[in-house]
Amino acid sequence: MALEKTDEAAPCAGDGTRAGCKALWVLFAAVALDAFGIGLVMPVLPGLLRNLTHADQVAGHYGVLVSLYAVMQFAFAPVLGFLSDRYGRRPVLLVSLAGAAIDYAIMATAPTLTVLYLGRMIAGITGATGAVAGAAIADTTEGEARARHFGTLGACFGVGMIAGPVAGGLLGSIGLHAPFAAAAVMNGFGFLFALFFLAESRKDGPANAPAGGLNPLAGLRQTLHGPLLLRLVTVFFVMQLVGQVPAVLWVIFGEHRFGWDARMTGVSLAAFGLLHAVAQGVIAGPAAARLGERRAVELGIVLDSLGYGLLALASASWMVLPIMLLLAAGGIGSPALQALLSRAVDEEGQGRLQGALASLTSLASIVGPLLFIGLYSLTLASWDGWVWIAGIGLYLLCVPALRRLPR
Repeated sequence: MALEKTDEAAPCAGDGTRAGCKALWVLFAAVALDAFGIGLVMPVLPGLLRNLTHADQVAGHYGVLVSLYAVMQFAFAPVLGFLSDRYGRRPVLLVSLAGAAIDYAIMATAPTLTVLYLGRMIAGITGATGAVAGAAIADTTEGEARARHFGTLGACFGVGMIAGPVAGGLLGSIGLHAPFAAAAVMNGFGFLFALFFLAESRKDGPANAPAGGLNPLAGLRQTLHGPLLLRLVTVFFVMQLVGQVPAVLWVIFGEHRFGWDARMTGVSLAAFGLLHAVAQGVIAGPAAARLGERRAVELGIVLDSLGYGLLALASASWMVLPIMLLLAAGGIGSPALQALLSRAVDEEGQGRLQGALASLTSLASIVGPLLFIGLYSLTLASWDGWVWIAGIGLYLLCVPALRRLPR
C-alpha cells in the first residue's frame, strides 16, 4: 500500500458537496461540545465530593473518578467503533450524545457518591464522539483533506477542553451542580444538532463485521493485525504516552522550576492549549500535503523532542513561550499519523480502528501519569528535568517503525 499518497480531495468532503461540508462541521461541533462538557465539570468535582464524603477522602475519590472515565473509554471505545461499523456512524453518535446528556442531568442532582460513580462510568462508556467522528472523516475524505480534517477534529476537542474548565469555574460560583446541568444542556444541543443536520457517512449499508466485536479485547486484536498496522499503532501509542508528560507535570514542574502561582499556571495552560489547537487546525493539513504524511509525523516528533529538551534546560519563565511554540508545532504529527492509519485498513474497519485508537489513548492516560509522576518523584532530588529527557528517549522508539514504512 502506498502510504505517501497525497492526492487532492474536495475542500470539505470526498463528494465535494455542500451536504458533505455540513456533515463534517456537525461532527466538529459535536466533538467540541463533548469536550466542553467534560472540561466543564472538572473544576467543581472536588467541591461536590466534599459534600458527599469526608474531607480526607476527597483526593482519593477524585483520582479514582478521573481514572474511571479513562478505564471505561479503554474498555468500550473499540466496542462503539465496532457498532459504528455495523450499524452506521450516525446512530452511534446520536446514542452517545443522548447518553451523555442524560448522564450529566443525573449527576446534576447526584444524591450519593454511588450515583456519581455510576455517572462517570456511563460518561466514559458513551464518550464515543471522537472515535465515531474520526471514522466518519475517513469515510468521506481522502489525501491531504483527511490529515487536515483530523487536525481540525483535534483542534475542536482542544478548544472545548480549554473553554470547558473556564466556564465550569464561572458556573461553579453559582452552585456546584450548575456545571453538570450546563453539560447536560450542551450535550442535548449536540444531540439535536446531529439529529437534524448529520447524514450517515457510510453509503454501503451495514457492514458484515467479524464476530467478537462486542468483546473489547477481541475488537483490539481484530483491528491491530499485520506488520504495517502494528508499526503505525506502536508509533501512535508512544506519541500518546509521551504527550502525557506535559499533561501530567506542567503544573508541578512550573511551580518547582519557575515558581509559578495558580494564575500563571492557568494562563500558561490556556496559551499552550490554544497554540496546540491552532497548530492542529491550521498547520497540520498543509504540512502533510507538502511533506507527505510520514515526514509530517517525523517532523512533529523532532519538534516535540526539541521542545522537551529545551524545557528540561530552561531557567526562566520567559523561555517557556518560544518552547510552547515548538511543542504546539509538534502537534502536526498526530493528524498525519491518523491519516496514515485510516488508509491502512479497509472501509469496513474504520470504526474499529478509531475505537482502538481511542482505547489506546485512554490506556496512555492511565499508564502515563503513574509512570511519569513516579519518575519525576524519583529524580527530583537530583534534577527535575529528567522526565523530559525520558520523553525524548521514548520518541526514539518510533524511529525504526517510521523508517520501515513504505513510501
